[in-house]
Amino acid sequence: MTFVVAVPERVRQGATSFLLNRKGETIDRIQARINEQIRISPVRVISSDGRQLGVLSTDDAIAKARSEDLDLVEVAPNEKPPVCRIMDYGKFKYDKKKKTHQHAHHTRTKEIRLRPKTGDHDVGFKVKQAMGFLQHKDKVQVSVIFRGREMAHVEEGRRVMESVIEELLEFGKVESPPQQHGKRMVCTLAPK
Repeated sequence: MTFVVAVPERVRQGATSFLLNRKGETIDRIQARINEQIRISPVRVISSDGRQLGVLSTDDAIAKARSEDLDLVEVAPNEKPPVCRIMDYGKFKYDKKKKTHQHAHHTRTKEIRLRPKTGDHDVGFKVKQAMGFLQHKDKVQVSVIFRGREMAHVEEGRRVMESVIEELLEFGKVESPPQQHGKRMVCTLAPK
């Protein structure tokens, strides 16, 4: 049984190594060539402190890197001549892996729950928590929950909601205005 594999252009140029999975499809693994893996000569060399050393033969460039106890790493293989840099390859790989693992912040919705009879100090504490959420780029859902006879005094809950929104407007903007949903009054604030 023979597999016919379409090899991507950048694999043919030597910028990456590749593997075949069980189905015969290529799996790209981007990997810089170092030291003796660099087969093209001459190469443009950049020193470890960023100075251009010019175009050297690959053997001279490797010797220069070894004299500094560093590696010669191919950083731009598609250029004419290829660009190589003298650096610590282990540190380069570590930094590259670290960059790929940095995750963007995913916005979450945090909720603060209040009641119409919640005390001023407790409301202040909840507002302070909500400010922290907004500064951390999370959305905040402010809920005023009515129980029993509190439904007869919806305006008291609206007053609490308005005071919380007023204090939070410095850190966020109202995404959805206060709305009554059964026994709950809900408002959502998004970070600025």
